[in-house]
Amino acid sequence: QYTRVWIPDPDEVWRSAEIIKDYKVGDKSLQLKLEDETLYEYPIDLQGSELPFLRNPDILVGQNDLTALSYLHEPAVLHNLKVRFLESNHIYTYCGIVLVAINPYEQLPIYEQDVIYAYSGQNMGDMDPHIFAVAEEAYKQMARDEKNQSIIVSGESGAGKTVSAKYAMRFFATVGGSASETNIEAKVLASSPIMEAIGNAKTTRNDNSSRFGKYIQIGFDKRYHIIGANMRTYLLEKSRVVFQAEDERNYHIFYQLCASSSLPEFKDLGLTCAEDFFYTSQGGDTSIDGVDDADDFEKTRHAFTLLGVKESHQMTIFRIIAAILHLGNLKIQGERDGEVCSVSSEDEHLKNFCSLLGVEHSQMQHWLCHRKLVTTAETYVKSMSLHQVVNARNALAKHIYAQLFNWIVHHVNKALHTTVKQHSFIGVLDIYGFETFEVNSFEQFCINYANEKLQQQFNSHVFKLEQEEYMKEAIPWTLIDFYDNQPCIDLIEAKLGILDLLDEECKVPKGTDQNWAQKLYDRHAASQHFQKPRMSNTSFIVLHFADKVEYQSEGFLEKNRDTVYEEQINILKASKYQMVADLFQEEKDAVPTTAVPKRAPRINVRSAKPAFKAANKEHRKTVGHQFRNSLQLLMETLNATTPHYVRCIKPNDEKLPFKFDPKRAVQQLRACGVLETIRISAAGFPSRWSYTDFFNRYRVLMSKRDLSKNDKKQICQTLLEELIKDPDKFQFGRTKIFFRAGQVAYLEKLRADKFRAATIMIQKTVRGWLERTRFRRLRRATLTLQCYTRGHLARRWAFLAQLLGWRTRAAIILQKQYRMLRMRRAFLRVRSAALTIQAFARGMFVRRIYRQMLMEHKATILQRYARGWLARARFRRARAAALNIGMENKVVQLQRKVDEQNKENKLLNEQLSMLTSAHSSEVEKLKKELQQAHGEREVMEDSHSKERDLLKKVCLSLQKRVRELEVERKKLQAQLEKKEQESKKSQARGIFSWILIFHIYNKAQRRVILVEKQVTAFTISEGQELESENKKLKNELNELRKAIADHATQNNSANDVQDGYSLLLNQLKSANEELEVRKEEVLILRSQIMKAAQQKEMGKNMVKKRVMDFLFLLPLCCKTEDWGYLNEDGELGLAYQGLKQVARLLEAQLQEQRREHEEEMEALKNQVDFMQEELEKQQQAFLQTLQLSPEVQVEFGLQQEITRLTNENLVRGCDLKELLEKLEKNEKKLKKQLKIYMKKVHDFEGDLELHPHELISGNQALSEIKLGNWRVSTACPAALCQCDLHVGLFCLIALQQSSQTMVPVERRLHERNMQVAVQRKEKDFQGMLEYYKEDEPLLIRNLITELKPQAVSATVPCLPAYILYMCLRHADYINDDQKVHSLLTSTINGVKKVLKAGHQDDFEMTSFWLANMCRLLHCLKQYSGEECFMTQNTAKQNEHCLKNFDLTEYRQVLGQLSIQIYQQLIKIARGILHPMIVSAVLENESIQGLSSVKTVGYRKYSSNAGDICYSLDEMIHELNTFHSIMCDQGLDPEIIQQVFKQLFYMINAITLNNLLLRKDVCSWSTGMQLRFNISQLEEWLRGKNLQQSGAAQTLEPLIQAAQLLQLKKKTWEDAEAICSLCTALTTHQIVKILNLYTPVNEFEERVTVAFIRDIQTQLQGRNDPTQLLLDFKHLFPVLFPFNPSAITMDSIHLPASLNLDFLNKV
Repeated sequence: QYTRVWIPDPDEVWRSAEIIKDYKVGDKSLQLKLEDETLYEYPIDLQGSELPFLRNPDILVGQNDLTALSYLHEPAVLHNLKVRFLESNHIYTYCGIVLVAINPYEQLPIYEQDVIYAYSGQNMGDMDPHIFAVAEEAYKQMARDEKNQSIIVSGESGAGKTVSAKYAMRFFATVGGSASETNIEAKVLASSPIMEAIGNAKTTRNDNSSRFGKYIQIGFDKRYHIIGANMRTYLLEKSRVVFQAEDERNYHIFYQLCASSSLPEFKDLGLTCAEDFFYTSQGGDTSIDGVDDADDFEKTRHAFTLLGVKESHQMTIFRIIAAILHLGNLKIQGERDGEVCSVSSEDEHLKNFCSLLGVEHSQMQHWLCHRKLVTTAETYVKSMSLHQVVNARNALAKHIYAQLFNWIVHHVNKALHTTVKQHSFIGVLDIYGFETFEVNSFEQFCINYANEKLQQQFNSHVFKLEQEEYMKEAIPWTLIDFYDNQPCIDLIEAKLGILDLLDEECKVPKGTDQNWAQKLYDRHAASQHFQKPRMSNTSFIVLHFADKVEYQSEGFLEKNRDTVYEEQINILKASKYQMVADLFQEEKDAVPTTAVPKRAPRINVRSAKPAFKAANKEHRKTVGHQFRNSLQLLMETLNATTPHYVRCIKPNDEKLPFKFDPKRAVQQLRACGVLETIRISAAGFPSRWSYTDFFNRYRVLMSKRDLSKNDKKQICQTLLEELIKDPDKFQFGRTKIFFRAGQVAYLEKLRADKFRAATIMIQKTVRGWLERTRFRRLRRATLTLQCYTRGHLARRWAFLAQLLGWRTRAAIILQKQYRMLRMRRAFLRVRSAALTIQAFARGMFVRRIYRQMLMEHKATILQRYARGWLARARFRRARAAALNIGMENKVVQLQRKVDEQNKENKLLNEQLSMLTSAHSSEVEKLKKELQQAHGEREVMEDSHSKERDLLKKVCLSLQKRVRELEVERKKLQAQLEKKEQESKKSQARGIFSWILIFHIYNKAQRRVILVEKQVTAFTISEGQELESENKKLKNELNELRKAIADHATQNNSANDVQDGYSLLLNQLKSANEELEVRKEEVLILRSQIMKAAQQKEMGKNMVKKRVMDFLFLLPLCCKTEDWGYLNEDGELGLAYQGLKQVARLLEAQLQEQRREHEEEMEALKNQVDFMQEELEKQQQAFLQTLQLSPEVQVEFGLQQEITRLTNENLVRGCDLKELLEKLEKNEKKLKKQLKIYMKKVHDFEGDLELHPHELISGNQALSEIKLGNWRVSTACPAALCQCDLHVGLFCLIALQQSSQTMVPVERRLHERNMQVAVQRKEKDFQGMLEYYKEDEPLLIRNLITELKPQAVSATVPCLPAYILYMCLRHADYINDDQKVHSLLTSTINGVKKVLKAGHQDDFEMTSFWLANMCRLLHCLKQYSGEECFMTQNTAKQNEHCLKNFDLTEYRQVLGQLSIQIYQQLIKIARGILHPMIVSAVLENESIQGLSSVKTVGYRKYSSNAGDICYSLDEMIHELNTFHSIMCDQGLDPEIIQQVFKQLFYMINAITLNNLLLRKDVCSWSTGMQLRFNISQLEEWLRGKNLQQSGAAQTLEPLIQAAQLLQLKKKTWEDAEAICSLCTALTTHQIVKILNLYTPVNEFEERVTVAFIRDIQTQLQGRNDPTQLLLDFKHLFPVLFPFNPSAITMDSIHLPASLNLDFLNKV
């Protein structure tokens, strides 16, 4: 009961019904209820036991693929096609590997260029069925498997075969466009109008019916670009040239030529309208509605020209066609009852025929009515009867047209032929489908024979694919019993088959159609595929795979012979027109074979046209024989390729748009093999689910224990074994589960029952809760009513009980109350009268007293005011006389002070400006000196390390010296006493020298103290003067305030006083400001004094320490009395003592250096922390700046930079000033002391020359010397200039005494003085870089072609652009126009070369050069000298402007280059994001749990199994990468915004296009998922501060599409809401989404056709474009707003990593 079934119907073929009573075995009928609620009793054949077909659940209806239906049978297929075609307007549906295409008889917007790009690269099954999907699958398999492909398009006339083949070729021409300039794809498409003109005609079923079959091979090279094409034709319907049925036409070219006969070039053709010619007027109406023959003729001529057909050849073609029309109008005159005929020599049409073809008039006139008979004995001419002449004329006309057709096909192939080696090809077969008419002749027999062969190949291929699928999934399979039409094919083509007997009968001299039919009866009467009609002896029936067809044998022999008389052909061969003569020459050479790849078997591809044979040889090769051979070649080609099938269906015979005739559709479905595909699929396992999809769909049927397991495959197996007991109903493959027909419907029923039970449980619970709540409310109300009712009754009973006892008491009470009321009223009247009298009396007395007091008070007030006025008048007169004289004097004094103050202000302002300029220049000098100081520090560190190494060498030399002294000990022992005496003398001399040094030091120290006192006194005096001046100003201000206040109180109305008061206030303000400035100056001076005092105190301590160290070492150096303890080894002990002292000194020095190093490290750490804090502040300021407008950003940035530079100058200026003063003082000291010590050195040299024996002991003593932080070095004489006074002296002595060479001291001092004197004075960098002309290629190579963005990542952004501009500026500075031109040209060419050579897919490199080219463009504008670009420049930047050249044209070139780089950047980003978008945005399950409601029956047929699934996080990661790269490289924020606007538009377009072409994603769950993903993208935009870029607005159509999927779609109000909401979507897009909308389960209703009609009605007023899809390659116009830089050219540093040493700073 309640099961829905299909029952046969004579009108609708199949009709749906519902069983209303359970069926039991043995019942003779089923009780059914039809859809119109009528009852129907369906009889059941008990012998056949055939029950009606079951209907699929509604959730499965409307699937993209017919094989996804659970119940696979004819009514299910027909209903699914009908629902898709009528309700959703989908004309394409998959049936396994077959694409079923229903002709809509209406132009649909689904074939545009953007649709081609949308299907390109997609897998078959990922998107809605389409002819482009089949073409893409063929193209992809050709590229992947390197195997040739074929697309077989079949169907009956009017089904749309030609259009489908045309669209497939358009797809190949677009996707596989030729790599060369030959434009071969345009030629392939241009062949279509030519072939339609000469091979298509109007029939009763189709206005543009192809009357021939064609197989077009499109050749591809190794890169899979189109290189050529080749066309083969099959069985042209030549009989149409001479005969047309009613409402049919001849070939289009005849009517096109007649419609254009008025053109001047066609005047000689002798043509008029088509109605005037017999060959074009037999069908009646010669026009087609909506078709302009003249316009089509122009397209045909244009196609001829495009294919390279000469104009002369075109005219010859049109002459031949016109000649055929004239041939049909010949008037044949019969004589002797028609046995003899003739044509008049004056016949106008005969003249035109002969002149157009260039043949002899008399010969043609004669041989049209005669024929030559050749026997063994003689040859004679015989007249022909009227019937024979007409047939001969028609045969000649057909033969001429056939030869012309073959010539055109040959030249089309010649134009499409290529010399390039063909790697692979895709063939498109556009061939007639199975045909059956009331009268079927030879043409229908050949067509149906070809379809038998194609069906056999189709069946074997489908069976092969099913077998491969089972083997791949390791499913045990058995042979499937499918229809094999080989017996029918054998009946036709086997030995002594129908074609054999036909050829044999044609060879018989007097063979007839009746004799041939009788032979068929005799030979094939026992065949199961052959039958003889009961009522005819000239017809026969063949049982084809689609239907049985009755053929009339009349005309078979004549059409098979295709007889043309030799004499007529010879006349045409002798034509004076070469092309006409060539048409009828015998073919000597075959058409060259088409190249095929080595891997494929060699197949000769040649035209199937009949051979050009003479009449006496025509019987050797009949039309049937030719057709059989060409068909065999076709089958060999198809078998060597991978076929793809397109079955075209004609929905109705009236050619009405979107009308579906079930009878005609079923007839064609049976004929085209679709139902056979269904039957083969149903015989195996048609339903296939992956384990994941099955788990997500049917997890509701699983138990909690099973769901807790991790192995989904095992869970699915356990579930199916529990639900389906028959193991033959399903099989487990490696990746899929295979189901028999009907099992998915059974599982859907179980799932629906589970949901229904859960729904009932929920409804039951909710209803119970509602009823309980209602009951409780009613019960509470009832109890309340009862309570009040009972109370009322109780009170009423008590009242009645007490009523009788209360009557007497009640009467007394009433009397008492009445008497009391009467007396109270009387009392109140008396009381009210008394109170009224009293009130009036009291009021009268009070008013009298008030009037008297008022009169006295007024008099007092008048007197007071009068007396006050008189007193004030006297006071004013007295005060005015006293103050006028003093006030004038005070005003004069104040005016004098104001003038003096103004002069001082002017003077101070001038001083301030001078100080500011001096300060800025001084800061620059200090910066440079600081850099030099850093360099000198590094030199000192190097010398320090060298000195340490030298000391180690000294230690080693000392050890060696000890050994030498050991040897000489005995020799020198005798001289010990003399040396001691001499050493005492030298000691005294040394003490004297050190005393002298100490005296000089004390004098220098006193001088320093004196200078400090002077500075302190100066600053103190200056500070006191400022303070005293400040006090004076304060006193004067107080006096002024008092005077002004007094004057204001005396005369408030005086205007001159008010003006003076305002003037004084302004002076007061200026004085306050000056006071504040003076205070700040005082504070700065005090801080400088304190710092100078601290530094000088430290310097004094250091000098003291060094002197004390020296004094401490002095006795050690001179102590000799303790050295005599080694009487035997005196010198050994002396050396040992020296080594100990050296070790101690080195250790102390090492500790001190370690301490200093730690202090330096601490200072560096503090500096790093400070820099980090500064960096964080800068980042915060940068984030704040990004949120402001561009103008405010620039202003805010300038303020921040000014503040920072001011602070740095204040801090660094003081330090540098102090350091400079200290260095200058030290330099003066050292110069003076060096002069003094030079004299000392000369004195010492004289003494040492007089006493050479003192060298040894002096050397030993000097080796132990250590003074402060300085170390003696004999290897660095230049370092002596850096020592202070005592260190310099000791270094000089050590150098002289330890030297092993004979260089005198004077020479060394001279060299040192030279080094000190020759110091280069640094000049200011002007922001220009100079290079030689020959270094330009090296500059371009190092800075552009070989530069990596990582090499300059740590420098200023866009550094190459700045460097190029500085080079350019120098060329402008020297006025070298050739250098400017060469540099800019080389730069532009270098950038183009970098972006083309290996970096076409490098986003980082492209972004890097886009940023640099934009920055270079901005620099050329900023420093161009134009005022509009210099408004934000500083004075320093204005100095860097170009002086000599106007580079406006180069700015335009750089702008164009920037646009090209921008477009390449977008292309690279599109290539990276394109594979991610659909998977990440549309398919990514960011919200878990929605996957369980995916629509059922979704299958993929592409074998491309390596698809990568991307998540939204991965795509956002790519966007983050793009953003960080562009920001790091300094790309302008405005350009970054435009980039992301373009990318988000692409995301919107690709996602929306995919949504519009996929039925499986148009559901409520996808809408929710899509909206969430879009919100993630919007959040990313907000996080990157890109809200103002317009990127979010580009997502609006996608947002509205997601909302459309989630809205209700039932009522008129819902339609209004959708129309008001979806403003960014076009009408076509809204309707398309509604048609694609698929319920996720059976509880959700489909969108009705009526609702969609309501939407269309409400949207009629919109002027939307007809285009369905968005162009995702559309580029918004890019703008490069001017963005000046705050960086000055002289502040840019060139890193050494760029290898630009040849650039010189100017």
